[in-house]
Amino acid sequence: MSMSESKPESWSEKSAPRDVLTSSGSFTSPLIELRLRVNGSERSCLVHPMARLLDVLRESLALPGTKEGCGEGECGACAVLLNGELVCSCLVPALQTMGASVTTIEGVAPSPATLDRVQQAFIECGGAQCGICTPGMIIAAKALLARHPRPTEEQVREGLAGNLCRCTGYTKIFTSVLRACTDEASGSRGGQD
Repeated sequence: MSMSESKPESWSEKSAPRDVLTSSGSFTSPLIELRLRVNGSERSCLVHPMARLLDVLRESLALPGTKEGCGEGECGACAVLLNGELVCSCLVPALQTMGASVTTIEGVAPSPATLDRVQQAFIECGGAQCGICTPGMIIAAKALLARHPRPTEEQVREGLAGNLCRCTGYTKIFTSVLRACTDEASGSRGGQD
């Protein structure tokens, strides 16, 4: 395979990463145009080659809903769906998302006037308190419900095991996810998937 065949489709020779020697004697990399689909919309921005997806979402794309908790992939506050898979955005180099589809908490609700059934259940059951873990918990719950539409409590516990909360003691969060599977949360008040 030649080098041109291994490059992502949207890269050009002009935008390929190259280290540049600065006047201070250190090396820096030029910005690269990142193109991806975020919450259903095609987006692009200039990013540093080593930027984290978390920082690109929050700073470059003005989507502050995804939170940084630990910065080490341990707490789940920064969880997003990357091509439908749950990932910690603090661990994902932004360039690995070139051409990918990313869903953040801002893209979960079906419309600005209607909450998703998981969001509605978190409100109804008190699953959200300080709000730091809530976006990641909801994204993790969405990933779980995509795999198991009617999960058991044990499946909910396992599905959210990568997300930490210091406020609720988890019971209300687990109850919220289970509630999202019932008709009460998916009815006219709670929106849809």
